[in-house]
Amino acid sequence: MKDVAQHAGVSTATVSRVLNGHAAPTPETRVRVLAAIEELGYRPNALARSLRTTSTQTLGLVISDLMNPFFAEIARAVEDEARSHGYCVVIGNADESAEQEATYVRTLLDRRVDGLLLCPATDDPSLVREVSAGGVPLVLLDRTVRGATCPVVRADGSEALTSLARRLVGAGHTRIGVIAGPPNTSTGRERTDVLTGSLGGLAQVVHGDFRQASGSQAAAKLLDGGATALVAMDNLMGLGALGEIRARGLQIPHDIALAVFDDQPWFPLLDPPITVIAQPTVEMGKAAARSLLALIDGRQPDDVRLTAKLVLRGSLGEAEL
Repeated sequence: MKDVAQHAGVSTATVSRVLNGHAAPTPETRVRVLAAIEELGYRPNALARSLRTTSTQTLGLVISDLMNPFFAEIARAVEDEARSHGYCVVIGNADESAEQEATYVRTLLDRRVDGLLLCPATDDPSLVREVSAGGVPLVLLDRTVRGATCPVVRADGSEALTSLARRLVGAGHTRIGVIAGPPNTSTGRERTDVLTGSLGGLAQVVHGDFRQASGSQAAAKLLDGGATALVAMDNLMGLGALGEIRARGLQIPHDIALAVFDDQPWFPLLDPPITVIAQPTVEMGKAAARSLLALIDGRQPDDVRLTAKLVLRGSLGEAEL
């Protein structure tokens, strides 16, 4: 800043006023300061400024798996909403690992983010307690943890899953394979409980890890067990199931019915298009960012629970009639 002041022939106080958007003594002075900043390539030190202002205008977002289109779309929505309020977003990919999640969370806190959005890798509450104890504003997104007291933004797929179960049973399916998520995540556990509860004794459950390979392996076990319909509890496991079905030369929906929790842009383009339970990802991301900004502003937002919807496209066959 001293170099800029000397180059422009003004005081450092004048440079500071221009940088912070305040009026310079004269319009000509402002022009000289801006020209000096441009010529010298001066860039204010954001971390040093944050020590004075107590704000970095930065939000942290730690998501479960950046390779999952569901989380990528949520991250984009968070960024869009944050940017509209003058904030930048720094993203960490936990890769469905509790250890990697903790590393990113602590790194972001060390970088003095103003608040944190977290999609928990597991339902272990210890990391959430650590963040909350430090007084950093925190919002959970998509998943929750045991005993969470911070705001949670998520989608409720209960009604859609119940409707899906009724359709499968009504179409005469008696061996319905459920490719479930990990039981140590709230989404993996809750989705499975709702669907299997609605199916009664007709469900055969194999747990995956929200990854494509686990979906393929689970589908193989369920198909070997005589399943006539498969329901994958996230889109990557759904892709794995689809790959296993294709590898066996089975035809959807004539040989096997298929439905997937979460949508992907290419699911409607397949033949037949894949029936899904679609979550409002954009709305979730934007709502989470707004909740976090409210916390930063000293307000206490309520939990946000949006509704996931069953989208019938043809991969269930008679169950969609």
